[in-house]
Amino acid sequence: MDRVSTFDLSRQSVRELNQYLHHDLPNNGAVRLEILNPNGQHSLAVGLDAPAEVDILGHAGYFIAGMNKRAKVTVHGNVGWSVAENIMSGTVRVKGCASECAGASGHGGLVVIEEDASSRCGISMKGCDIVVGGSVGHLSAFMAQAGTLVVCGDAGASLGDSLYEATIYVGGKIHSLGADAQEEPMTAADVARVNDLLLKAGITRDPKSFKRVASKRSLYHWHADAGQQY
Repeated sequence: MDRVSTFDLSRQSVRELNQYLHHDLPNNGAVRLEILNPNGQHSLAVGLDAPAEVDILGHAGYFIAGMNKRAKVTVHGNVGWSVAENIMSGTVRVKGCASECAGASGHGGLVVIEEDASSRCGISMKGCDIVVGGSVGHLSAFMAQAGTLVVCGDAGASLGDSLYEATIYVGGKIHSLGADAQEEPMTAADVARVNDLLLKAGITRDPKSFKRVASKRSLYHWHADAGQQY
């Protein structure tokens, strides 16, 4: 049986928690850690670089599981700004809702928001995959460069504004598309990709019901004769 450790933030500090996660947990034989009483505190479980499982039992604040590498972090509640910011690998899962900028600048790994995510979800993502079980706010996937955003619900205004090579799939309504984003036909490869990510996220939806949004690629180069109109 896997050894489970606990860490109580009502009695210990966030600094002590992250020190433990960085230096002690990988060396003491434990592969799972339960964090008790997070009470909306910020910067929990940041910078992990070990194949550990971390369960945050409650609501958490900003920058949860930032720069995650290899670990599997689950928040049993809601989170604030920038959960899984700059994720490199591993999995970060939020059982509730996420505030702005979920998965910002993520290079790899998987981010799952089981309910809704606020604005700028996936901003500047660089290769990670994000699955949102609910809806996302405005300017989601703004300047997304690589990776995949799957939204099972609706998408707010200016979806995919200044999009590069990332791909967005939306199961609900799209309020509006941002500059240089366009809806494209779903192919068999797209359906297979959405199905794979839904399975990984543990979300049951018909992958054929999604719409594909990708870049027009007209913003890759500045044109002097465009008169600043794009």
